[in-house]
Amino acid sequence: MNDTATSWELPSKQKGLMIAALLIGAFMGIINETLLATALPTIQDAFSISQGEVQWMTTAFLMTNGIMIPVSAFLIDRFTTRGLFLSAIGLFGAGTAVAAIAPVYSVLLLGRVVQASGSGIMLPLLMTVLLAVISVERRGTAMGMIGIVIAFGPAIGPTLSGWLLEHFSWRALFITVLPIVAITMTVAALFLRNVTDLRKPKIDVLSIVLSSVGFGSFLYGFSIASENGWGSTVVITSIVIGIVVIGLFIWRQLVLQTPMLEFRVFQFRIFTLAIVITMTVLVSLIGAETLLPLFMQNALGFSPLKSGLMLLPGAVVIGILSPITGRLFDKFGAKWLALIGLSIVTVTTFMFTRLSLETSFAYLATIYAIRMFGLSFALMPVMTSALNQLPRQMVCAWVCDGEHPAADFSINWDSDSRHPCCNGD
Repeated sequence: MNDTATSWELPSKQKGLMIAALLIGAFMGIINETLLATALPTIQDAFSISQGEVQWMTTAFLMTNGIMIPVSAFLIDRFTTRGLFLSAIGLFGAGTAVAAIAPVYSVLLLGRVVQASGSGIMLPLLMTVLLAVISVERRGTAMGMIGIVIAFGPAIGPTLSGWLLEHFSWRALFITVLPIVAITMTVAALFLRNVTDLRKPKIDVLSIVLSSVGFGSFLYGFSIASENGWGSTVVITSIVIGIVVIGLFIWRQLVLQTPMLEFRVFQFRIFTLAIVITMTVLVSLIGAETLLPLFMQNALGFSPLKSGLMLLPGAVVIGILSPITGRLFDKFGAKWLALIGLSIVTVTTFMFTRLSLETSFAYLATIYAIRMFGLSFALMPVMTSALNQLPRQMVCAWVCDGEHPAADFSINWDSDSRHPCCNGD
């Protein structure tokens, strides 16, 4: 039986439930990028490990995401929407369960890697499906919904983490996710239909190997740079190997008739510019949400709950504004929205460079909220503008090519979070 259904064939109720399941799944994956930001000191004490070791909870998650995102382009073309989503959220749930019961740190880290294996598939799948079932005229609105996942998820993660740690153990960060995973899987199994064009591409093993080795080595070099120093042999070697292998991967994709990733999307100049801006904005978003909780706890002496609450107003701002800016894009386009947003982000980022041990809670919360206001105007309109430059058959390539640089450079921010400034030195 053919399970493929186009947007006009799906009843509105079924379409709504399908989108809801995908949104929740992707949201859980994204929120886990920063959920542990305020919990790292607690986990460090629980397992008696170093700060460098505990930081791998975040680094390993992002590295695995970075490896899985390009592979997801092939998977979306090869498997049905329902089958792929159920497999992805099943992986995510299995990793969450392993992490929740982990008796030693190595098992906990393994759980995070399995989590990320599923998470790295869910967001590209969500974006591909939304763009398939929602008309071009409402594309800004659709991207606003995606913005709630991309921006609000990481923003609310530290706040939720702080509250759970105040009342329960760190294991609650994983246990509370499991019922949501079960409900989402049930809804997806009942209502999800395939809305993508299955092309049954052949597996190019060499592409997968080059992608995994190249991006993995590159990200590893960035992640250990703050511990070993940028001039260390292992850092330089890892980054150089990564760059060389990524170059071979790109060459391989350009000569294949059916590439795993379509790098020809970068021939569209507006698309390329928009991706650079999107990458910068996402690095700014995830970087701040990783660094600020560490600075507040280690340097200012805030509790996990208080450091999480500082981020709450900003999370609310971007959660409310993401769908609104999507609708504004449908009416006015991206140019002025992006200029306003990027100007605000630039000013508030400079203000964050002036933080000291005398910085107050109110000041941090206010500047962070204003910054998130700017991010909401810059992120989704620019991403939608990038999308509108591409023909439909390149949309999946945009989803994966556009996300991957942000995942890469988020690692750079993550590794820098071990800098002495985060410890008040």
